[in-house]
Amino acid sequence: MAIIGIVAVVGGLVAAVALIGGSTRHVADAGYSSTYPSDTYETTSADETTETTSSTEETTTSRTTEGTTTRTSEQPSGPRSVAATGNNPLFASPDYGLQNVPCSLSRWATDQNSATRFFQSGIACLDAMWSRMLGGADLPFRSPNLSVPRSLSESSTPCGSGGTTTGVTPFYCPTNDTIYMPMDRIEIDVWGNHPGPYLSILAHEYGHHVQNLAGISEAYGNQRYDAGADSAVGLELSRRMELEAQCFSGMFLGSASVSGGSVDKNIYNEAWNAQDRGDDYARNGKRDHGSAKHNIAWWQHGATKNRNQQCNTWLSDSADVS
Repeated sequence: MAIIGIVAVVGGLVAAVALIGGSTRHVADAGYSSTYPSDTYETTSADETTETTSSTEETTTSRTTEGTTTRTSEQPSGPRSVAATGNNPLFASPDYGLQNVPCSLSRWATDQNSATRFFQSGIACLDAMWSRMLGGADLPFRSPNLSVPRSLSESSTPCGSGGTTTGVTPFYCPTNDTIYMPMDRIEIDVWGNHPGPYLSILAHEYGHHVQNLAGISEAYGNQRYDAGADSAVGLELSRRMELEAQCFSGMFLGSASVSGGSVDKNIYNEAWNAQDRGDDYARNGKRDHGSAKHNIAWWQHGATKNRNQQCNTWLSDSADVS
């Protein structure tokens, strides 16, 4: 789930990002091959320090950077996001896909500390794959923050109150680049000690982070604001956003499962069989995430294709994102 919100959209309208001219770098075949030439991409590096803070109620991993001063007349150096959806640079080449990077996951268990370590290790692997992908498409990269509270029922975030805004699911807040994985919302009572479903949920929320980095989120937010958030057009835009994140999640699990790391076929199969979710089960009756049929289909499409263009829901027929 992506929490874009009207407030965030208005901010996006004030600080719109211009389309970048020039050619993008080509990334060689990045499918389910173990070969990924090092000279076909370039990653963005930064001096970053990771801190972990914990309490009895919440464990958060946050990214901190040393402050820099930039004159307002100068543009920051390095890759920049592009406010576009279907024609985003992320989809510039049919060969764009995720490198097969072996993951080293922390062992899953249903207590808060173990879950936090598991999600942290998952983000490390997602970072390794998506940093290369975004760098190859000349788009910026930064690792997201992570919050694993016991509950958000009485907490608030920059994207709103967890008890009122986000329903009953984990979510990504672009305002503070944070993935929220509340322990009471990841369906431990359903999935128990099977790590696959939790990893796929994390990868879905990370997919929203990728959309934010690429500039897809900004373009989507502007379009939905103009159409009306709850209009037929606005809700279809939301479904395209969510189903694309489903496809990105499948891409990650599919790529990681053939890389020889700790994401084995058992974890992959657990994730494959855990995508029966979506508007069919929505408590509020809104059709803003896509049907269960399409949640399953887009995730499995990403898992078997591992190509960004195959996940470009923005150019798909309306019938495929209902």
